Amino acid sequence: MDFDYAHYMLTERRKGKENPALSSPSRDAYRKKLNDAFNMKRTRILAFKNKPATIVKPIPQEVSPCHHSKLTKPRRNIPQTSERTLDAPDLLDDFYLNLLDWGRANVLAIALGNTVYLWDASDSSTSELVTIDDVNGPVTSVSWAPDGQHLAVGLTNSEVQLWDSTATRQLRSLRGGHRARVSSLDWNNHILTTGGADSQIINNDVRIRSHIVGIYSGHRQEVCGLKWSASGQHLASGGNDNLLFIWDRSISSTNMPLHRLENHTAAVKALAWCPFQGNLLASGGGGADRCIKFWNTHTGVCLNSVDTGTQVCALLWNKNEKELLSSHGFTENQITLWKYPSMLKMTELTGHTSRVLFMTQSPDGCTVASAAADETLRFWNIFGSPKLVAKPVAKTNHEPFANLCSIR
Repeated sequence: MDFDYAHYMLTERRKGKENPALSSPSRDAYRKKLNDAFNMKRTRILAFKNKPATIVKPIPQEVSPCHHSKLTKPRRNIPQTSERTLDAPDLLDDFYLNLLDWGRANVLAIALGNTVYLWDASDSSTSELVTIDDVNGPVTSVSWAPDGQHLAVGLTNSEVQLWDSTATRQLRSLRGGHRARVSSLDWNNHILTTGGADSQIINNDVRIRSHIVGIYSGHRQEVCGLKWSASGQHLASGGNDNLLFIWDRSISSTNMPLHRLENHTAAVKALAWCPFQGNLLASGGGGADRCIKFWNTHTGVCLNSVDTGTQVCALLWNKNEKELLSSHGFTENQITLWKYPSMLKMTELTGHTSRVLFMTQSPDGCTVASAAADETLRFWNIFGSPKLVAKPVAKTNHEPFANLCSIR
């Protein structure tokens, strides 16, 4: 509706009709020209008109792709209870040992007293691998080789046994290296690195008869944590002397560590190399320290330190997200998920009634197994589903025992 035209038609034209004296030929001619110029010849006040043109906004109101992705990214649901709980009788309540490991073939190994058991995650079956006699036992550490078939078993009597889990057969014993129990193990291709209560770290080449190929000397007390970096170039070792060492494999002198780090004030057992930044290492301290520290292993600089308020027993990185998982002791006996690098707590999982001494991760990175002094083994679906699980590519370095049959 044209309100201006309506007003004119109802007022001005009415004035002309009501007062003929105001009308004259010249005035009528002038009014006619105005009507022609301004389209005033219409006889209807209400008339259909074309749809007005769409108003174009000068600045389009669009949502940026980054903001849109943040809005649509689903929030991961983290179950607050374990999806499975198994009994673990005779599990040793010893902070310095390493009694749990999950291999590449999806088989979990756990040492309970003198016996090593295998739990196959594909069919939930359990089998016994070996029972050590009381003279040589109990078992103090276990670690799967990169092939997921062979298992290293550390003993109280300072020996290390190598087992073929498929054939349930012992392949050999590594003797003569340590003088006390072997409390920590880790593999670097065909090199099995062992740490003992004698403070020594020994590199063993399992392919040859004279297996000792290097000794790292630096710790003054029991070596309770060992972790090789993904590149196989650097070894992190933690001990009951509160020391953390970074060793470079390329340095010929085994008495010269790359870094000697003294920031912790309690035993350093929990060690974890970051999967998305090769020179980033996380370490956790015992009851008198309670801190998780992050290190640049190229420079030896401590990047951050977080006081967790309780003993740090184990650390695991999420392989699919920037998250770190820690297990703890007295008083909460909790498992805590942290967002990295902010170190904000994402969630805390409870269920264990005693300190959570050991943690290990499934090959696909989704499930975490935890073993505690309450003699239970719990499985947590805490890391969610992987973005993409690629099929493993066969590599020669996954077969450290290829030539072992020639050894007698």
